[in-house]
Amino acid sequence: MDVLSSLRFNIHQHLLERYDLGRLQRLTPERQLSEVRHWVEHFLLEQRQPLNTGEQQQLIEDVQHEMLGLGPLEPLLKDTEISDILVNGPHQIYVERHGRLNLEGRQFADNAHLIRTIERIVSRVGRRIDESSPMVDARLPDGSRVNAIIPPLALDGPVLSIRRFATRPFTLSQWVMQEGLNEAMACLLQEYVRARLNILVSGGTGTGKTTLLNVLSGFVDGSERLVTIEDTAELRLSQPHVIRLETRPANVEGQGEISTRQLVRNALRMRPDRLIVGEVRGAEALDMLQAMNTGHEGAMSTLHANSPEDALVRLEQMAGQGNRQLTERNIRAQIASAIQIIIQTGRLPDGQRKIMAITELQGNARGRLKTLVRWRYRVTGGTQAARYAGCFEPVEEQSLFQEKIQLHTPAVLENTP
Repeated sequence: MDVLSSLRFNIHQHLLERYDLGRLQRLTPERQLSEVRHWVEHFLLEQRQPLNTGEQQQLIEDVQHEMLGLGPLEPLLKDTEISDILVNGPHQIYVERHGRLNLEGRQFADNAHLIRTIERIVSRVGRRIDESSPMVDARLPDGSRVNAIIPPLALDGPVLSIRRFATRPFTLSQWVMQEGLNEAMACLLQEYVRARLNILVSGGTGTGKTTLLNVLSGFVDGSERLVTIEDTAELRLSQPHVIRLETRPANVEGQGEISTRQLVRNALRMRPDRLIVGEVRGAEALDMLQAMNTGHEGAMSTLHANSPEDALVRLEQMAGQGNRQLTERNIRAQIASAIQIIIQTGRLPDGQRKIMAITELQGNARGRLKTLVRWRYRVTGGTQAARYAGCFEPVEEQSLFQEKIQLHTPAVLENTP
């Protein structure tokens, strides 16, 4: 531990022992910062610590973050370019910027310091973490998703993962500018949503599935009633009539769990115009398919899969968990009737996020699901700047749902937002 880190630790311990932290919590945020600054300056004056102005200012900020925020994580959470914060034990913090992971210089003092920070995060949302319940999912006030796991399950110390989201909703035009798709593909996706086609967004972790789901939901007419179901609330819809539902994990006694499947069933009694499921992971897939097949058009969801074909296989497996008595033929018939569009997202090795394919589901022929690829992305090679080059290729120009698209699309499409 260096001199500043040791001094920061001593100051923190001194303040915990000497001052009334309960009174501090009753002050306004501005007054809290001012009070902690005064305490630190008084301590340094008493101890006659030889610090220059920059070191003293840094020390004051670090103590403020430790007492009022999340310690070493606080400056990272204020950095809008960071999309992921990955803490692998107290001495290793990785952050992702623009699709690339980098090791940060900031550290926690020890395992206990990191666990205290994790406890502070989860206590704000009424959760707990300890040896009897060593895993937790939570979220920060800004909507960032948090997962933590501590010993004895984490062998090398506590592990904390924070998935952050943009303060301003990402738009399709921004993705076009970043070459995640082209304008023709953007217009096609807009047509799909307005035509009330059921859409499945497929992709791996960090490929932009939830971001794309947010973008697609922005094309839904403001007069519609939307019901969203998520494990951790991440969607940020701008429509005025949105009902947000969130699952609940079991408590320490193993009771009180509310699953995605239960919420899907309940949502169907809430008269939704559209149902948006943040991600399907299990038996709720069957209920979602049945909802799509009983008049709930325009539904949207995401799942983890490496290709549109893999997405259909996974969907079939998950739907089978919902009713073991259903045959493969019956499940595939339901999928063919329910899902019309599969959008495959991907991330290249250089961090670029792309829409890798837009696929329409043709139906069910002799027990096999048939697909029609409208667009795909093809990698052509790397560049001198270490960025991969590629192009979006149209595969099939005529949509299977052209009549429905024409029925719901105005004569002149509005500009893509």
